[in-house]
Amino acid sequence: MSARPLILVALFLAGCVTPPESEAPASAQPGETQAEPPQAIARVEPSIVPPHAPARNDDVDRLLSYFEHSRKLPGGEIARESDSARNAFNRTRSDFDRARYAMLLSVPNTPVNDDARALELLEPLVKNPGSNLHGLALLVAAHVQERRRLESGMQNLQQNVQGLQQKLDALMSLERSLINREQPPPPRKR
Repeated sequence: MSARPLILVALFLAGCVTPPESEAPASAQPGETQAEPPQAIARVEPSIVPPHAPARNDDVDRLLSYFEHSRKLPGGEIARESDSARNAFNRTRSDFDRARYAMLLSVPNTPVNDDARALELLEPLVKNPGSNLHGLALLVAAHVQERRRLESGMQNLQQNVQGLQQKLDALMSLERSLINREQPPPPRKR
């Protein structure tokens, strides 16, 4: 898996770029506007990140580290980790344990992968913009849905390729039989 989800989370948490408010220069007349210098435009204001971001960053960082660790686990260990995450979620019903279990279930190509269950677990967090993990849940859910869409498209393409291969094989067989019919039979020996 690439670092793409981590980059998306970092961009989400970074906020948006806004020019700083500065006082007009002394030489400017009322009503005149002057362009901001390029270095002033590059300042980042975290206007998207809510005021309770420090706790959110800790939880998001912990969950991202957990996901990175989980995707490297061998089959037996990830199965034990899945049991542990499920038990923790069933015991606490916290948003953190819900997201943790969902992220574990969303790890592709593992024995515990269950995208449908992961999306089901993430749904309450996605629908609750007040949750500290809303943004991460939204990102993971979108990633899982997109991966499912791509896998479905890949399966459709594979079926199309198989169908086309069968048609090509049938045409080649027909061509061989036509070529064999057109050739004169070998002369008979007397």
